[in-house]
Amino acid sequence: MESHLAGLTNTLDGLRAQSQRIHRWGTSLARLLADGGRLLAAGNGGSAAEAQHLTAELVGRYRHDRAPFSALALCAETSSVTAIANDYGYDQVFARQVTAHARSGDVVVLLSTSGSSPNLLEAAHAGRLVGATVWALTGPLPNPLASLADDTLALPGDACHVQEAQLVVVHALCEAFEAALPSSLRRAS
Repeated sequence: MESHLAGLTNTLDGLRAQSQRIHRWGTSLARLLADGGRLLAAGNGGSAAEAQHLTAELVGRYRHDRAPFSALALCAETSSVTAIANDYGYDQVFARQVTAHARSGDVVVLLSTSGSSPNLLEAAHAGRLVGATVWALTGPLPNPLASLADDTLALPGDACHVQEAQLVVVHALCEAFEAALPSSLRRAS
């Protein structure tokens, strides 16, 4: 237990150093979504759960009652994931969805503790091709996903600690997002 908590503390210390990036992302996301843009998120395993968590907070709410916003968790599209994997291979499960759903200016958030998952690398390529902004949440640098993303929040530590900290990132990003929303959108009508 003590060893695990020590490792997590190290990762959270790295996260504290990223507070300005999270604030910048939240402000940018508030402008985009308030103007009708969308966020697409994807990850594998536990990172898939955090991608779903992020989109649920944006479509639903985080702390305050407000308008719903367009956010899709690509990993939760089970029929699309299985059909694409069957027909095109698992490396394409997110890329084809990004190509279908993302528009220029949208944000694609890719979560990976390793930063080397082939399906997320392909999704990053697809996002760049359609003109979306690609943000990566990864483990330690260097990693291939970070080199493909427009901006990366990379955390130090073992995969388990990075994954635990991803939930903190999701909540901090939602906090920054809601704080940056225009007052007219803070309450749903």
